[in-house]
Amino acid sequence: MFGCAGKVTVMEIPDFGIPPRLADRMSMAEQHEYLRTRLSRRRTLVTAGAVAGGLLTGCSTAAPRVAAGSAPSASATGRVHGSVIAPFGRHLAFGADPRTRMRISWQVPLAVQKPFVRVGPRPDDLGRKVEAELRDLRTPGLAGVRPAVEQYYLHAAVDGLLPGTTYYYGVGHEGFDPAAPAHRSAVASFRTAPASPERFVFTAFGDQGVGEEAAANNRMLLRQNPAFHLHAGDICYADPAGRGKESDTYDARLWDRFLKQTEPVAKSVPWMVTTGNHDMEAWYSPDGYGGQLARFSLPDSGFAPRTAPGVYAFTYGNVGIVALDANDVSYEIPANLGCTEGGQTQWLDRRLGELRAAQGVDFVVVFFHHCAYSTSSHASDGGVRAEWLPLFARHQVDLVINGHNHVYERTDAVKNGAVGKEVPIGASTDPTRDGIVYVTAGGGGRELYGFPAGVQESYEGHVRDHKPVPTFHWTRSGRTKTESVAWSRVRHRGFSFLSVAAEGGTAPKLTVSALTSRGKRIDHFEVRRGR
Repeated sequence: MFGCAGKVTVMEIPDFGIPPRLADRMSMAEQHEYLRTRLSRRRTLVTAGAVAGGLLTGCSTAAPRVAAGSAPSASATGRVHGSVIAPFGRHLAFGADPRTRMRISWQVPLAVQKPFVRVGPRPDDLGRKVEAELRDLRTPGLAGVRPAVEQYYLHAAVDGLLPGTTYYYGVGHEGFDPAAPAHRSAVASFRTAPASPERFVFTAFGDQGVGEEAAANNRMLLRQNPAFHLHAGDICYADPAGRGKESDTYDARLWDRFLKQTEPVAKSVPWMVTTGNHDMEAWYSPDGYGGQLARFSLPDSGFAPRTAPGVYAFTYGNVGIVALDANDVSYEIPANLGCTEGGQTQWLDRRLGELRAAQGVDFVVVFFHHCAYSTSSHASDGGVRAEWLPLFARHQVDLVINGHNHVYERTDAVKNGAVGKEVPIGASTDPTRDGIVYVTAGGGGRELYGFPAGVQESYEGHVRDHKPVPTFHWTRSGRTKTESVAWSRVRHRGFSFLSVAAEGGTAPKLTVSALTSRGKRIDHFEVRRGR
């Protein structure tokens, strides 16, 4: 893969199929090269900054755009009427200001005309109608490996909302009106962020995929009544290899299953994702992010150019949230190393400073995929440590959430690379004095990892003696360096997620709990500042 410095060129994609008589005479390598050659001959489309067929030839500076209604509708061809093309896979995300802006996204199995969302104060009063944008994503087929897949994602930007207000909405298109009695059961709701801080809960995990344990985590986190959910990357695993290379196996159809699986939660809880290594889908542009740009609408919060869709920030109540793309700094998986040419790290420094100085923001939480501190299979990424940990310390970040390792693991408060304060289960820590707690919440649903040989799990109800753990971290050369660490405080091999309760007032605090997919608490601690 290449870096992210290229100029965006928008292309019209021809048919990618390999004629059968040719495919029979070609090796897999020859078929792959044939497709690459076909890709290089795409013709320029009219709208700059957009994506036709979901493929980029450079790095995107905006979400891929195809004008609403520009794709041929199934009803126009006489194949199927719009009334039987049912939307699915609804998922929400905040706009730049969660008090007044919401992004509503969904999928349809065929192209439709005039997509829209209806919004209103009651299920039977959806009087406001907002046009939606169609993003048509085409994944080329590879003979004998996978078929060509065409997917249609729709996005509506709903702005001008009132803070702290519950709204009802339905998604539709020409021939399918959610306000009609036949479709009213599909109406869902969301709530905007409050105008002033109040107690709320948010949840978080990474490394989810598709399956029963992933769905069980969804059901359990929904019971926490979260204001939003943070997904720390490795979202779907349509690319199971996760190396960011065109030689990775890939099945875009898994995204259909994932969005259906996620809909019961994400249709009402903003699903705030960032980018993991398995989300670098190399068939979509040199940086591999064309698929993510097509499927998700995330806050546009000042990171420019928009070469990394998983980089953004927002404030909810008294908590500032920062999402980062660790592929940009990873020493372990270097496909996109240096992708933003240092731009992301510069933006991070500015944004953390702004959040720390913002009136009403008591806490700053950062989440991204690759681990800063973990002892499980992938261990720790030296690139993350080198680029971002000095900034976290300078701006006194209160909590860091990662995925990547498919376990739950939590550090003591880490300061200058060592234990600044021990934080046993149930204890409290102060980032202004003690350092930062790092949490690996990688038990979202994908198959589980373990810990180094001889190292015992240690969690609530199963506490072991606290001893140094042998592990390693990744170096810039792509090799590993062994280390023995004292900062690994809590370890649990199981499917789980974080539930974080934020409180303001005269004694603001974050109460961080880790719950299994069956609801058992395995860890909890508090973050309080300046006390």
